[in-house]
Amino acid sequence: MRLTILGGGGFRVPLVYGALLQDHAEGRVTHVVLHDLDAGRLSAVARVLAEQAAGVPDAPEVTATTDLDEALRGADFVFSAIRVGGLKGRADDERVALAEGVLGQETVGAGGIAYGLRTVPVAEDIARRVARLAPEAWVINFTNPAGLVTEAMSRHLGDRVIGICDSPVGLGRRIARVLGANPKEAWIDYVGLNHLGWVRGLRVAGRDELPRLLADPDLLGSFEEGKLFGTDWLRSLGAIPNEYLHYYYFNREAVRAYQQAEKTRGAFLHDQQARFYAEMRNPDAPAWKVWDDTRAEREATYMAENRETAGAGERDEDDLSGGYEKVALALMRAIARDERTTLILNVRNQHTLSVLDTDAVIEVPCLVDANGAHPVTVDPLPDHATGLVCAVKAVEREVLAAARSGSRATAVKAFALHPLVDSVNVARRLVEGYTEVHPGLAYLR
Repeated sequence: MRLTILGGGGFRVPLVYGALLQDHAEGRVTHVVLHDLDAGRLSAVARVLAEQAAGVPDAPEVTATTDLDEALRGADFVFSAIRVGGLKGRADDERVALAEGVLGQETVGAGGIAYGLRTVPVAEDIARRVARLAPEAWVINFTNPAGLVTEAMSRHLGDRVIGICDSPVGLGRRIARVLGANPKEAWIDYVGLNHLGWVRGLRVAGRDELPRLLADPDLLGSFEEGKLFGTDWLRSLGAIPNEYLHYYYFNREAVRAYQQAEKTRGAFLHDQQARFYAEMRNPDAPAWKVWDDTRAEREATYMAENRETAGAGERDEDDLSGGYEKVALALMRAIARDERTTLILNVRNQHTLSVLDTDAVIEVPCLVDANGAHPVTVDPLPDHATGLVCAVKAVEREVLAAARSGSRATAVKAFALHPLVDSVNVARRLVEGYTEVHPGLAYLR
């Protein structure tokens, strides 16, 4: 099989290739095509992959190109992991929002809207090219904001584009672990939007074990989300929220922590990865070691401001191993080999959540087979969650409308309607600020 990775010069590509190296089954990926606009980044990542593959028999062949059409032709699967505007764009997203006293995180609030406005036109162009050049290919979208971008691409690719995220998988794994259950044998009742979902049950052998967790303060406070949200709040909710809901439930504290931090997350990653790619220009640098050391630092500092605000301490060692590449490979294997499995994915709603229309992309457990991902019927969300999901989905729809029309007024509306933006005047200033720093938003008029 031929796998094309868009954003192939991205820092996390070696995680995907490492997972491919461990796959020795029939029908495996034999050729990986890396595509990126930056030839220097492509060269750096290709060096890391070459060291990864050293001594591995039948390692997938790797080629690199800056020609998008060339990369797409003949692809069986396309992983889309682009970052429009680069990490400098993410840092600017954070800076402009924090100057207005609102959150600038890359997928949540004002930062997520700005990133979406930059990314949707590019993602839709990619989707149109896939439909023309590789109509039988399946697109697995890693690009954030994952739900929004997947919905944009689905307008052109239908159900042949599927969004993935490792947050729900990690959350389910942590809950199962503290309950003494095997995560592979547990059914996770999870539903919402990307970075806006809740675990409402965890069934093992037909029995829901979540009430046992919620009733035990010691167990509940022993893992990441218990430390992050606090046991009293989780018991009040009667569910375990995705970690990104910390930005909603503790917004004031999160904004203050980000304003007081020496660097925002985007600025930290921008500087860190700039050092990595600069070091990789040295032909004698040990590519794999340099990459792995950088990765370890990146993982250990994930959501550091939120954990500091909550007094949650350092991340557990078991949570530092990533996971999105495992979700992507499990999804690809299930489709390519008809190995039926269940995964939490970003797919079109169909009739899963009655409060949303059929084309709205949601994040929910899906049965996966050779025909793609099929959302599983779930119980309705409680009112507080329904309200938040509907509000954020409405914002996503305004982002899509602004990206297609180029309407500045619609962009202002998208910002103003977000639950974490507290004034229409702030929304107007955000649009002004973002269009000043992002050339990719010049289309708004």
